[in-house]
Amino acid sequence: MRNTLYCFTLDLRIADNHLLQAAIDQSKAISFVYVVDPSWFKPSNYHHQPVGELRRQFIWQSLQDLQQELSSQGFDLTILYGETVGVLSTLLRTGHFDSLAMAETAGVYESQQRQALLQLHPDVQLLSDWSHTLYTPSQLRSAKCHPEQQQGWKSFSYFRRKVEKANLKPFALQSSHFIGVQPIRLEHIISQDKELKTATLEHLQIGSLAARAASAAGSDLYGHYAYQLLGGERAAHDHLQDYFLSGAASTYKQTRNALDGRYTATGFSPYLAIGNLSPRQVYWSLKQFEQHHGGNESTYWIYFELLWREYFQWLALAAKHRLFRFRGLVDSGPLTSFFPERFEKWCQGNTPYPIVNACMHQLNATGFMSNRGRQLVASCLVNELGVDWRYGAAYFQQQLIDYDVASNWGNWQYIAGVGVDPRGGRHFNLNKQTQMFDPDGDFIRRWQGQGDGAALDSVDAVDWPVV
Repeated sequence: MRNTLYCFTLDLRIADNHLLQAAIDQSKAISFVYVVDPSWFKPSNYHHQPVGELRRQFIWQSLQDLQQELSSQGFDLTILYGETVGVLSTLLRTGHFDSLAMAETAGVYESQQRQALLQLHPDVQLLSDWSHTLYTPSQLRSAKCHPEQQQGWKSFSYFRRKVEKANLKPFALQSSHFIGVQPIRLEHIISQDKELKTATLEHLQIGSLAARAASAAGSDLYGHYAYQLLGGERAAHDHLQDYFLSGAASTYKQTRNALDGRYTATGFSPYLAIGNLSPRQVYWSLKQFEQHHGGNESTYWIYFELLWREYFQWLALAAKHRLFRFRGLVDSGPLTSFFPERFEKWCQGNTPYPIVNACMHQLNATGFMSNRGRQLVASCLVNELGVDWRYGAAYFQQQLIDYDVASNWGNWQYIAGVGVDPRGGRHFNLNKQTQMFDPDGDFIRRWQGQGDGAALDSVDAVDWPVV
């Protein structure tokens, strides 16, 4: 039985958190922390912040909810501000912890952080588990589609066939029980160590967002359900229940390409990204819905897209740094470059393509964009504007509240033709897509997509583009 430091990352929940339960079961005393890293705010990711304002707000809401849940069990959640490895290393040393619990994730940099901590503290036992995926490594090995087996990992179809043929079942759901373990308070450690700082709203730089949210809630322009999602496990469970009670799952395949609207998409992605929900909880809620209402193409498609999410998680684990490489997983990169003015106009929604502008205005105001919208704006950046796909992926990382490293960078690779798409990328006809998905122009008008009519490129005195 150990003294354990539990660091929450992408598992901000109590229910269906197997690592949390394992840490409790193996510890005599435990302390819970979350680290807000100053690297979030540095424009180091192709000139963009790794974590943007709207996602920081969503994270903060989730942390407040988690604090309340832990407090009801007699435990604290200490939110600290500082470089992650340094903060955790200081706590491990000064708090005399002999065990560190951190969830496994697909991110290569997060894996490096865990390894750095183990090198600094070789006597500390690492407790870890996959809290972010539908299946476990052992389940994938039995289905012969684990990344270490290197079989068919450039094909989602291969992965899906193997997983479905094996008929793998996720773990049964369970809630964490805080019986037999004592809390370790960190107040005295923090007060005595100048390197440790408690995180505040000022650190997260989200004070102005409260006024923005209040304004948006009363506006016809921003008054759609997806943009008013609150972070937190309880809000996630409410949304999960409401979605299936609405019956929208039975028509999901017909509505999933809509650019806007209540329950046209499931709305699960923000909660899955931060770990307010586990994919197993979504899966079992879907199965329960099918048991009572019957399954069809639409309910299967929700599972199908859970599998796409799953595939990207394990592909990212296998790809490591290649997930962020210009040529991605293939031998040569796309015929693109970086045009600062074009990229800026794309970010601000001022291109010659109204459907793209509307989607980007939606993203910038809300932190959300439909799956169809993401495909269209990505195709525009790569194919119409000729801009390096990594800048678009980095901008999405900054702006999206449902940012997930594997899904975001994997999908951008897919569009750019440097990922797992056997067709070598996707180029969408924007006029045709507009006619299909916004035939009356309602979405473009709502999100003011017409632009100012300015030329895509500024030109010099002899009409050469200024790049």
